[in-house]
Amino acid sequence: MTPERQLDERFGQDEKLSALSETATSLGYEIVDIAGFLDEIDAISVTQRTTLNHVQGKADHVITANGGVRQAVQTVAEKTSQTLEAIEGSVEHVRRAGKRSQEVATWVAALTERMEAVSQTLNAVEKNNTEIARIASQVNILAINAKIEASRAGDAGRGFAVVANAINELSRQTSNAAESTSQNVSKLSDWIGTLYTESARISGEARSVIDEGQETDAALIRVAESARETDREAAHISDDAEKVNDATNSFGPALTQIGESVDQTASGIRDARERVHSLIDMGEQILQSSVALGGSTADAPMIDRIMADASRVGSLFSDGIQTGRIRSDALFSRDYRPIPNTDPEQFTAPFNGFADRVLPEVQEAMLTFDTRVVFCAAVNLDGYLGTHNLKFSQEPGPDPEWNQANCRNRRLFNDRVGLKAGMNTGPFLLQVYRRDMGGGSFVMMKDLSAPIFVDGRHWGGLRVGYKF
Repeated sequence: MTPERQLDERFGQDEKLSALSETATSLGYEIVDIAGFLDEIDAISVTQRTTLNHVQGKADHVITANGGVRQAVQTVAEKTSQTLEAIEGSVEHVRRAGKRSQEVATWVAALTERMEAVSQTLNAVEKNNTEIARIASQVNILAINAKIEASRAGDAGRGFAVVANAINELSRQTSNAAESTSQNVSKLSDWIGTLYTESARISGEARSVIDEGQETDAALIRVAESARETDREAAHISDDAEKVNDATNSFGPALTQIGESVDQTASGIRDARERVHSLIDMGEQILQSSVALGGSTADAPMIDRIMADASRVGSLFSDGIQTGRIRSDALFSRDYRPIPNTDPEQFTAPFNGFADRVLPEVQEAMLTFDTRVVFCAAVNLDGYLGTHNLKFSQEPGPDPEWNQANCRNRRLFNDRVGLKAGMNTGPFLLQVYRRDMGGGSFVMMKDLSAPIFVDGRHWGGLRVGYKF
């Protein structure tokens, strides 16, 4: 094979490797985008499962409570029925008593009328008795005159004188009887008058009793009807409670089926996530391998720069140990102390002060290397990012969403991308990920990192995030 032919084949292989690298990058973008979507769905499914568990718990409470309500409603219905029977019996009893009271009141009213008739009769008797007394008096006068005339007649008038004496005695007795009768009639009239006055008052009250009795009777009818209506409503409520009981009893199986469906869906989503994340790893491996074999990508200048800067950071750290500005145990410390009142939570580490002094000259310069660069920061093996770019190192405030976007230093980014960037020992690692900017906002970015070695010891990696 001629050298020209070998060169052509080599050039063709490089083109294919470069195309493979670009395809791997594009594939990584799509897979990560899908993975992000699955992450969101998985988070939603977890929330749904939690909500469903809450709903199931509440449904159980509803079922239990409805059982108590159902029992209470049945008891109320029974008590209402019993109360209705008692009310109807009481109403009938009261109505009978009311009827008797009305009869008595009617009799009292009639008695007043009879009293008035008796009073009128007594008045007539008194008048007649007065007339009898007047006649008796006249008869007495006539008898006296007859006696006088009999005396004048002598023996001839002696028999007439006896008759006159008898008539005189009779008139006297009649007068006395009339007087006694008048006295008795007068007393009886007084009594009848008093009785009439009392009966008139009672008669007025009797009329009130009659009127009130009619109103009471109407009220009792309304009470009985209201009780009957309550009894009917209680029966309806009892029927509705049975329907609710049937419905609530169906909650449990239905919610269980929904829960099983959600669990199956969530399980499928988790499996899909795991498989997609495996695809991400495979895509990254394809990209790493194609570049290692000589393929070239649009990221080549960025790869060269991050590898050089990572080596430079390693030298700066090594120099710091040698000059005594930082102890080795402090530089490699993994002792993180939470910073109070920070959201998202921030931490301090023993090497923060030293890193804040030496890293900005490397990290800030990277921001001007390419317009696509968003950030550049060093992370250790745990994904701890102590020193960030100055624009992402603001003082935290009360708003977690603002802090998420602007206070990204002193944070543990121990997600898949952050951990892999810190733990990778290959020449470089190119990842595609969705960067959480806070407030539910995500940006698709490339994350390129190179390992940081300090005197041959792996400290972490230098990350650069840039847009597509």
